[in-house]
Amino acid sequence: MFSDNYNEKKIIVLTGPESTGKTTLGRQLAQRYNNGVFVPEYAREYVEKLQCVNRSYTYEDVETIAQHQVTNLIEAQSRFTFDTQYVFVDTYLIITKIWFIHCYKSYPQWIDESLRHFHVNMVLLCKPDLPWKPDPVRENGDDEMRNVLYNEYLQEIKAFGFPYSEIGGVGEERLQNALAALSKI
Repeated sequence: MFSDNYNEKKIIVLTGPESTGKTTLGRQLAQRYNNGVFVPEYAREYVEKLQCVNRSYTYEDVETIAQHQVTNLIEAQSRFTFDTQYVFVDTYLIITKIWFIHCYKSYPQWIDESLRHFHVNMVLLCKPDLPWKPDPVRENGDDEMRNVLYNEYLQEIKAFGFPYSEIGGVGEERLQNALAALSKI
C-alpha cells in the first residue's frame, strides 16, 4: 500500500474541529520542512461541488470522500523526493469517521481497518482556540460542538495509539507550537 521509502519518511496528520487552522498550518509546515508534500482536505472540494449542483451529501458521498482521502495519501507518498521527508495530511479518516457517526450513527468498518494499518508519525490536533469563520461548507460553529468534536477526535487518536500533540495558539505562536511538537519525532 505504501512506498518502499515509507518508513524513512514522516507522515503528519493535522486534525481538529472546523476552522482551527489545519490547512494554513499544514501549508506552513510543508514549506518549512524542505518543501514537504501537502495533502489538502478532500471533503471541502467534494462538498463544494455538491453545493454547485444544489445537492446535500449522503452516506455514500462521505464514503467516497473517505476512499479519496486514502488514495490521496498514497499518491502523495509517490511524490516523495530525495530531500522530501514529510507528508502533511490536512484532515484524514479520524474526522471522517466521527462525521459518519454524528450524521448517520454508523460508519463503514473498513475505516477502522485502514486506521489500524495506517502508519503515522504524529497527529497534530488543532485546538478550537481560533475563532470560527463561517463559510458555505462548514457546519459546526457552535463552541460547545467544536469542543465535543475535539474531544471525540482526541479519543480516537488515543484509541488507535497515534502519537499526537495538541496545538494551540494564534498565528506565529501556533506554527511555533507545531514546530516544537515535530522536533520531538
